[in-house]
Amino acid sequence: MAKIDVHEIADHAKFNGFHGMVLFWCAIIIIFDGYDLAVAGIALPSIMKEMGVTPATAGYMVSSALFGMMFGAMFLGTIADKIGRRWAIVICILLFSVFTAAAGMTHDPISFSITRFLAGLGIGGVMPNVVAQMTEYSPRKIRSTLVTLMFSGYSVGGMLAAVLGKGLIETYGWSYVFYAAAVPVLIIPFVLMSLPESMAFLLKKGRIDELKKIVQRLEPSYTPSAGDSFELPSTQKVEGAPIGKLFLDGRGLSTAMFWIAFFMCLFMVYALSSWLTKLMAQAGYSLGSALTFVLVLNFGAMIGAIGGGWLADRFSIKKVVMCFFALAAVSISLLGVKMPTEALFVVVGLAGASTIGTQILIYAYVGQYYPMAIRSTGIGFASGVGRSGAILAPIVIGTLVGMALPLEQNFIAIAIPAVIALIAVGLVNQKRSASAL
Repeated sequence: MAKIDVHEIADHAKFNGFHGMVLFWCAIIIIFDGYDLAVAGIALPSIMKEMGVTPATAGYMVSSALFGMMFGAMFLGTIADKIGRRWAIVICILLFSVFTAAAGMTHDPISFSITRFLAGLGIGGVMPNVVAQMTEYSPRKIRSTLVTLMFSGYSVGGMLAAVLGKGLIETYGWSYVFYAAAVPVLIIPFVLMSLPESMAFLLKKGRIDELKKIVQRLEPSYTPSAGDSFELPSTQKVEGAPIGKLFLDGRGLSTAMFWIAFFMCLFMVYALSSWLTKLMAQAGYSLGSALTFVLVLNFGAMIGAIGGGWLADRFSIKKVVMCFFALAAVSISLLGVKMPTEALFVVVGLAGASTIGTQILIYAYVGQYYPMAIRSTGIGFASGVGRSGAILAPIVIGTLVGMALPLEQNFIAIAIPAVIALIAVGLVNQKRSASAL
């Protein structure tokens, strides 16, 4: 009888078509997720004009989706460890597709906020699940690269929203960029057929035949045998409540620091995603030019995420994340300084790389930090608690915009959390990371 450590198989497998397939579907899901999240910020000036709402009210409207994301990340991230990751992902796709499209049919702030809250459940829930999925099936040597490459689809979705926004909003109205969000429903059957279930979940449920097929695709040289026994290493096993396990084995302080870092990072991400278009429009740029800044922000995020993943596979991911937060503090502060448009594009790109790009990188960091069996729970709760920062960001910045403060003060308010996040990541105990055990 052969004892097979599925974690070790995944760690040392060579990249093949199976990994490519997991990467493809996770990236596609994140692209749609990124679109659904960015679309509200893209359409915000038009929505405010049509519904006649103040900046403060608009901030609450945008935050409704982020409030939903907090619950989605915690509940749908945790439930994946109980019902399986594939079904959790499918539920999330259905939620964010249907209710984002429904938001396009609304005509008042309350109904808009309700539909965006329901969409937010799916938007927030899908992130920890696809990160956990990609982390579980990625070879250790290129794990950060694959996770950040997959998550760069988030930026592609943001750029897609900006491109469609420029074409659709002025021609047909803001509702049509929301209607386009219904498209992901069509991929659900393909996700169920193609995406593998979590190996830890299959082992827990005794679905050994499915597990054997997955292991064979991970490592083609493996030949299944009737007497094979599958197991997780002792550091990957969980006894008791998965949530409580996040604070055991010397991981308590680090868990709290991850939550703080997520809070601060998501504050910056959603402050920029929600208000960059409006702030640039107030600075004198046309709607088309302001939307171009969103394109540059997300392009920078994609470069930052992929570059950060490449660096994290070669150096300490903790140090790379800290450097990115330092860059965020500097670049965001510079956004309020008058400079040539070409230079401003560069600074916006750096801000995207060090905020959205860092968010993607810190997801990869948390995914590597926790054991496989509680990975979705660890990512889900870090993301869920961090969502309170995302919820506050549009409201806080909306209040500042309503106060008609100088442009530079708005951006300094967005930059301060980067310094706090830098300190929090510095306090993470890297010795307790599952990847170091």
